[in-house]
Amino acid sequence: MDEAQAQISEHVARLEPGDSIILCREGRPVAELRPIEESASEPRPVGLGKGLVEIPDSFFEPLPPSAFS
Repeated sequence: MDEAQAQISEHVARLEPGDSIILCREGRPVAELRPIEESASEPRPVGLGKGLVEIPDSFFEPLPPSAFS
């Protein structure tokens, strides 16, 4: 743990996809550092969930005054 605290930025800079660093305290693993996978470079297309949920027309009706008290 002491080594990791002193050199954390160096260790993180060397991480490659698929690598991980196991941090130990008194010889027992307590944490794992690994790089975050990069997300897709293209944005998700709009409308992927179209048709999966149906919202009734009543959803858009005004709320009754009792909903605000």
